[in-house]
Amino acid sequence: MCRIRAFEEAADKAAKEGLITGAAHLSIGQEAVATGVCGNLRISDLITSTHRGHGHTIAKGANAEAMMRELFGRAGGTSDGKGGSMHIADFSVGMLGANGIVAAGIPIAAGAAQAKRLLGEDAVVACFFGDGAVNRGPFLEGLNWARIYDLPVLFVCEDNRYAARTRTGDMTGGPGPAARAESLGVPSHPIDGNDIMAVDSLSGQLVEEMRAGAGPQFIHAKTYRQRGHTVADPGTWRPAEEIAEFMAHDPLSIARDFLTSNDVSKADLDKIQADAQQEMASAYTAARDAPWPAPELAATDVQDIGGAA
Repeated sequence: MCRIRAFEEAADKAAKEGLITGAAHLSIGQEAVATGVCGNLRISDLITSTHRGHGHTIAKGANAEAMMRELFGRAGGTSDGKGGSMHIADFSVGMLGANGIVAAGIPIAAGAAQAKRLLGEDAVVACFFGDGAVNRGPFLEGLNWARIYDLPVLFVCEDNRYAARTRTGDMTGGPGPAARAESLGVPSHPIDGNDIMAVDSLSGQLVEEMRAGAGPQFIHAKTYRQRGHTVADPGTWRPAEEIAEFMAHDPLSIARDFLTSNDVSKADLDKIQADAQQEMASAYTAARDAPWPAPELAATDVQDIGGAA
């Protein structure tokens, strides 16, 4: 969680300095969800993400410097600098990609799980999406497909209360994400998404059950995005009292309190935080000083669907 927070603080700094162009969405305040889920996955398991995908990518094991280079559009990025923040991906660790289309990762996760089954593998696919995604068609399609084929997809709704700058509750009919999952026969598990211990425990249990054939499961993780929608958004449209309430329920603070109450020294925790900040400062410098990608790479990784003229 400290590494994710430090990475995104460095990315925020880079965006303000003009080193990152285009949209970048931070998940500061949501680190416990990515960490708690991905900590229970194997390297051979897969994940799909949202446009807010830095945390999921780091938690799944991607190299932070390569990620920072990708955000900067530089050589050595996870996609040679062509995907950027909103489409960060690293197939080498099973991270199938962030996605600029809200809810688009849901059917991709279902398809990936079915592919793994056809290959005879026991991989689990974790699918991260926000509360706004439950109002889009791919939510119904993806959950329905996973249910009728009993696919091992762990659907993880990161409910941070907002879809961009709109309160999700104001535009979501019925009792919300968990009820919609249940209506499709996918068991739902509400949880405090800022409590790393709770997320880790529940995710570990569900992943084990799914690997044994339990079928899809749904985690409804209540959390809070501490920053605005993008790095360009100061987030001042939210009520100050709301921000203060959730800043007091910060996932890193919750974890720190738990660890100190279980005899982990403050010095050890301070070192973890300092090491994370140093790692990401080094990644920032390396990315800033890296060359631009070779021009001949521009046409690679592009699917040719037109055929010869």
